[in-house]
Amino acid sequence: MGKPKVLFIGIHRPDRSPSQRFRFEQYLDFLKGEGFDCKQEYLLNQKDDKIFYSDGAVLGKARIVLKSILKLIRLAYFTRYDIVFVQREAIMLGTSFFERRFSKRSKLIFDFDDAIWKHQAGDIKSANKMFYFLKNPNKTKDIIKAADLVIAGNNYLANYARQFNSKVKIIPTTIDTQEYQRIMKKETGKVCIGWSGSFSTIIHFETIIPALVRIKEKYGDKVEFKVIGDPTFSNERLGVKGEPWVKETEVEELSKIDIGIMPLPDDEWTKGKCALKGLQYMALGIPTIMSPVGVNADIIEDGVNGFLAGDEDEWVEKISKLIEDGFLRTEVGENGEIIVKDKFSVESKKNTYKDILSLVMR
Repeated sequence: MGKPKVLFIGIHRPDRSPSQRFRFEQYLDFLKGEGFDCKQEYLLNQKDDKIFYSDGAVLGKARIVLKSILKLIRLAYFTRYDIVFVQREAIMLGTSFFERRFSKRSKLIFDFDDAIWKHQAGDIKSANKMFYFLKNPNKTKDIIKAADLVIAGNNYLANYARQFNSKVKIIPTTIDTQEYQRIMKKETGKVCIGWSGSFSTIIHFETIIPALVRIKEKYGDKVEFKVIGDPTFSNERLGVKGEPWVKETEVEELSKIDIGIMPLPDDEWTKGKCALKGLQYMALGIPTIMSPVGVNADIIEDGVNGFLAGDEDEWVEKISKLIEDGFLRTEVGENGEIIVKDKFSVESKKNTYKDILSLVMR
């Protein structure tokens, strides 16, 4: 008997999507070493990516959709795998047709790490309004029903999935702690308060700006701010200009942060978040403050391995504590790093992935 063949499908090329990177891509080499024949397929290459997320280019986007459909037909009808692992809305069509087709020919695993059955605030981007029909949150339940196993990033997501499928496993988003090794930063004499995210999540950072303005007024040149992931963002009052996310310098840039922040509004979408930003800070020993939303409140023991801040005054209070006490920053950062290694690292969960693939094969 040959190696079990496993197909991993994501919408983006390797190293492009945080969800793909931290949910399955970082396990592929390990799984290959454990005897699985793993192959990754994606629907948007680098050239397609630029077209699909740009304004206009309707014909180019239509061509990309057609090309994706042809690729899916090839994968669903003319190739055969023992397991097909579909990550989130990997198949960017407003129907679950292909996922259901895969489930008839292979064992289907469906993985998700957001409340993708809901419309996200600001979901309909002006660049792709015409193609929004391709993103149908309502199909999530149909994919879950068709799956032989569902992997959910937290308990909130798992509870949704269990309405439609009893075979649900919770695996949190994890960090490769061998790769995430903090790099000593050049001393500036300032405490850097940093946020990492993307174009779509910068709205979460903007919710904390009033608190950060108060911090700036309170501490002046003793503090500086860093925003990674949206180079179009700027704020004169904070003296900050957003920087692009670059995979090759990700750890280096995060290492320049002295206090990591993860503000979130409390709504049904954010309850499904899996605390990736916070876990990235914590893995590098950066003291972290999060909104007490969803899984964040399960990860953080307030004042021990991080801080929770629910309103503007709490944000100001807890950021101030960390600014004023370097020993506290070190202690909280070290405790956060321990939690990530123990519970939210690739090393701690890699055998879970191997066991799941083996179990589904039976």
